[in-house]
Amino acid sequence: MEVKKRSSSSSLSDGKIRMIQGAILALALTIFLGNLMMWVIMPTFTYYQKWVPALLAATNSTFFDIQGPIMMNFTLPILFIAVLGCIYVHLEKQKSDSVTSYCNKDWLKVLKKPKIMKPLGIVTWIELFFLAMFIILCVWYFSAFVYFHYSTITTYAATKGVQVWQARIDRLALVIGLTGNICLTFLFYPVSRGSSILPLLGLTSEGSIKYHIWLGHIAMTLFTIHGLLFILFWAVSGRLHEMLKWDPHYISNVPGEIGLLVGLILWITTFPAIRRRMFELFFYTHYLYILFMAFFLLHTGMFYACIMLPGFFLFLIDRYLRFLQSKQKVSLVSARVLTCETFELNFSKIPGLEYSPTSVMFLNVPSISKLQWHPFTVTSNSNLESDTISVVIKCEGSWTKKLYDVISLPSPVDRLEVSVEGPYGPASTHFLRHDTLVLISGGSGITPFISIIRELIYMSSTLKCNTPKILLVSVFKNSSQFSVLDLLLPLSGTPSGCSNLDLQIEAYITRENEPAPEKPEPLRTVLFKPNHSDAPITPILGQNNWLWLAAIISSSFALYLLFVGLLYQYYVYPMDHGTNKVFPYHTRALFNMLFIAVSIVIAASAVFLWNKKKSARETKQIQDMADSTKSLNSLLAYADQELESLPQQSLNKSIKTYYGQRPDLKRILLEVKGASVGVVASGPKTLRHDVAAICSSGLVENLHFESISFTW
Repeated sequence: MEVKKRSSSSSLSDGKIRMIQGAILALALTIFLGNLMMWVIMPTFTYYQKWVPALLAATNSTFFDIQGPIMMNFTLPILFIAVLGCIYVHLEKQKSDSVTSYCNKDWLKVLKKPKIMKPLGIVTWIELFFLAMFIILCVWYFSAFVYFHYSTITTYAATKGVQVWQARIDRLALVIGLTGNICLTFLFYPVSRGSSILPLLGLTSEGSIKYHIWLGHIAMTLFTIHGLLFILFWAVSGRLHEMLKWDPHYISNVPGEIGLLVGLILWITTFPAIRRRMFELFFYTHYLYILFMAFFLLHTGMFYACIMLPGFFLFLIDRYLRFLQSKQKVSLVSARVLTCETFELNFSKIPGLEYSPTSVMFLNVPSISKLQWHPFTVTSNSNLESDTISVVIKCEGSWTKKLYDVISLPSPVDRLEVSVEGPYGPASTHFLRHDTLVLISGGSGITPFISIIRELIYMSSTLKCNTPKILLVSVFKNSSQFSVLDLLLPLSGTPSGCSNLDLQIEAYITRENEPAPEKPEPLRTVLFKPNHSDAPITPILGQNNWLWLAAIISSSFALYLLFVGLLYQYYVYPMDHGTNKVFPYHTRALFNMLFIAVSIVIAASAVFLWNKKKSARETKQIQDMADSTKSLNSLLAYADQELESLPQQSLNKSIKTYYGQRPDLKRILLEVKGASVGVVASGPKTLRHDVAAICSSGLVENLHFESISFTW
């Protein structure tokens, strides 16, 4: 669906791009399988008796000591895959409009087909493959390490001065902790919003949050058992004093215990009963991850922490870039208020900021909460609305209710201070590959479909593409929510293109048996007066943001290696000469944490400031335009006349409204004609599962299901 005009003389053809992407995927898969082999071989005698001595002999260096080969085996490969992912996504955005051939050449099409599996929900074969691989890895890791340690348990018990059964508890506690570290290794990938690894798997951060939740629960369960078993061992062996032990040259117990307590506080607030009732408590306690990770590194030391370092390293890069973007207050130019406690916010942006339909943007309003960030689906289209970006928000919590009260006042404020992060979304979408597109939404699930329909309006009116037939099936509780359909057309751009679409809308009002007697109130437009300090939303890393991200990952890790090498060569090695018995582990960990932070800040800040300087001129031009009241008056005039416009009248004619009933989804889907029918569902989980079940039932072969994660 991502259609762009590209110069044939300066750009690669789509065929060459796909060849390069295929090579990147093959190389990334090869590297990943090699990294996976290291995980598989680690809990064996072969690794410790043959591989480790050979690696240490081959990489004997006074610059990195034993940390060097560990980073080479576990850290560097994943970061290299992340760099490859950046190049892959950059190439994906360079593809032109040859989307009709995509359907036939997408060799991952079968693997990306969703399935319903309880209790996992809707997953693809790719997700199932990696989930099965993760489970197998955890089982193997646990069982192999148990065998490894229990095979010499008698010798270990004698060395420790405890009975064999007590030693078994000790070693079992260790193995459970090591297994929990696998979960921690993968924990941060799903929450890296600008991840370059997830797109390689056809995933987005918004759609992968469930894996972060599962991994977090499993990790904290294992770490809790790990801690309790060690306390049990110390109790039965008369060694409770070891709870206060901080060994400078081995595992330190005190930071591990503090880290576990911090993790338990964080974990308890994530359970639905607490999270839903006290969301702010859940939100604020999640910042404890900083303390948890710091004490984890002090507990294990950097040697073993390097195994889980790549995911956390990439997350820190993403988090710092978000911080840089969030420091700039953005220009909120207008809002449209609906009768159903729903409103649309319109922000100024530079034309160079491009994003895909179904993208998500995070908002922060300091006057409501200085720390809270909330995600909302972007409903605008970067092609139709080149200088604005919009989100739709419904009152479904205290934060959104407070914001609605501010926006909907009879005399609203002239300016609202807002910061944003994003937008984030898929690298590209491919709706044109289908003959017919069926969009099924429940309640607030309609928001991502607004951006899809606007994208198809752009393709039809501007690019003159043959767009698929569109059937939008929307389910609402009452007729007041029906007004959301008025947002299908943009404030600006080429709304007349709606008449070129073969669009049919079926709206179902489930809790009303007949139309409301009174005429619904029209949309109310609110105009704001941004300050000169408020800037249009810009891409955080400029036009070639994925290439810049690859540069940040590479340069920050290179800086980190430089700092570590200088520390070891000129400070640590002269002190302990490679024995690791003089320089404390926790001091080494503190230095590494400092080097990681400094390296990321230097690399990311340099790229950010360079791109900020390049976009300053464009930003100044937009701000000068915003000073003109002419543009605001024209916007207001257009908004007041919008409901009476011909495109809106044409849209209204395509709507069929049904009262007091729910849609017969099975009948609707089975009656849809077309060789390839794309079915997209958004809304409550039960709705998405029902639609997915129909599409995967095998009753017809032309239905291709997709599920969209939305935020409202």
